[in-house]
Amino acid sequence: MKRKGLIICLALAAAVLAACKVSVSFSSSNIDYDKVKSISIGKFPIRCAYVWAPMESMFYNSLNDEYANKTKLQVLKQNGDLQLEGEITEYSQTNKSISSDGYSAQTSLKMTVNVRYTNNTNHEEDFEKPFSANAEYDSSQQLNDVQEELVQQIIDDIVDQIFNATVANW
Repeated sequence: MKRKGLIICLALAAAVLAACKVSVSFSSSNIDYDKVKSISIGKFPIRCAYVWAPMESMFYNSLNDEYANKTKLQVLKQNGDLQLEGEITEYSQTNKSISSDGYSAQTSLKMTVNVRYTNNTNHEEDFEKPFSANAEYDSSQQLNDVQEELVQQIIDDIVDQIFNATVANW
């Protein structure tokens, strides 16, 4: 009888534990939605010597999506409570490592975006600063073959950095 009661208690405990859910989110924001209702994101034109034209629209779309998906802010073209604007100031590639035969083995692709952030509800939070990221690829590959994927990886990293610097809790 004791054994049967123990089995029932263990089954109930297992059912209770299975019903529990622990959730941790790293995309939280530190926004007072009573004061801040919108964000305007300007275009980020390319202002560097080496250019790959699609990266301007890729960056703009990713930045817009980040704020639309992770906040309750209305994303506007202009006059938002929060404002983001800037330019893409660097897009470059450099040799990362050399193989034993003296040729490049890895190439690093780098992008830098200068961002001007204005918080019209608290100007103490305003800033202007650059955000950079890079991605490496095997030098035996042609940049044209891997460029879109690498640029999207770099953009995702930079967009995360910008989001964290502007509205995230950390």
